[in-house]
Amino acid sequence: MAVLTVMSARAGSDVVRKLTTWDGAWLLALAEHGYAGLPADHLDAFGNRTAETALGFFPGYPGVVWATSWITSGSFEAAGLLVSLVAGVVAAHALARIGELVPGGSRRAGLLLAGLFAATPMAVVLSMSYTEALFCAAAAWALVGVLRGQWLLASAWAAAAGLVRPTATALVAAVGLAALVAAVADVRAGRAGWRPWAGGLLATTGVIGYLGYVAVRTGRPDGWFAIQREGWGWYFDGGGATAEYLGAVLLGGERVFDVLTLVAFAGSLVLLGLLARLRVPWPLLVYGAIALLTVWGTEGLMNAKLRLLVPAFVLLVPVALGLARRRIGTAVGVLVAVALGSAWFGGYALTIWPYGI
Repeated sequence: MAVLTVMSARAGSDVVRKLTTWDGAWLLALAEHGYAGLPADHLDAFGNRTAETALGFFPGYPGVVWATSWITSGSFEAAGLLVSLVAGVVAAHALARIGELVPGGSRRAGLLLAGLFAATPMAVVLSMSYTEALFCAAAAWALVGVLRGQWLLASAWAAAAGLVRPTATALVAAVGLAALVAAVADVRAGRAGWRPWAGGLLATTGVIGYLGYVAVRTGRPDGWFAIQREGWGWYFDGGGATAEYLGAVLLGGERVFDVLTLVAFAGSLVLLGLLARLRVPWPLLVYGAIALLTVWGTEGLMNAKLRLLVPAFVLLVPVALGLARRRIGTAVGVLVAVALGSAWFGGYALTIWPYGI
């Protein structure tokens, strides 16, 4: 934040406005006015606006911001930033637990995992009025619940994440499959365990409930997906557009943002392979793989893809475990380096880079 403040001042812009721009402005407007009362200047990616355009945004984050605005004396900007700040801390706490619970984990590995998460290239979004911090908090605690076998805890957090952003499909798959496996194991062992069954069902309610609501509102089963495709240019294409973009960057990319996106995408595949090789609990692998698939496999604004990698935080587990086995000085040095790099890049993305994130 200090680096962003300095870079914003040099660019002659206000740091609060930078933290509440692009999608953040939409989310804060939804929190203040609701889906039906949005100001007329809120248009989709093609400069259009229909009665269903706003339904492309999930209601979880705006709802929490609206509730928090009672604490901030009606300031929705302050409420949005406060929600992200608190959610980021909650997410960090959960990541520290994950680092302890995975095979070979430890308290040090958990702290390193939280530090690495806070120093990803687009970690600045965790301080913005965006959904990433709130979603990551819910997703991380859901995975903690899975690792501990606490199915109601895991499913409640998964259901909450499903109201925040569509990436929850990866979380629902991980929690639901893990709950199903636990339920079948109970049956085979002659135990009458109802919690895994209830948890598996509860986990789906958030994302499926909202997608169903949009389907009813639009009068078509794929209503939300149609809004994303027609209003925002996002749709699943199997990764064709992403591959074309990365190929263009590889053969002639000159811009820092594009080059780092290429490096991050390549690194994400390497980290997924390392995650599988470590034989971590398979629900973590399922979540990471599907979260990565949703980023790789969709057509849309390529400049936003680096931000969309932030919720795939389980990919950082191999790095955290590796650093935990090194000397403290080495681990701290790596964290300081990547934190400073992330701070600069976040400032670059918001003050120099002219496109949406």
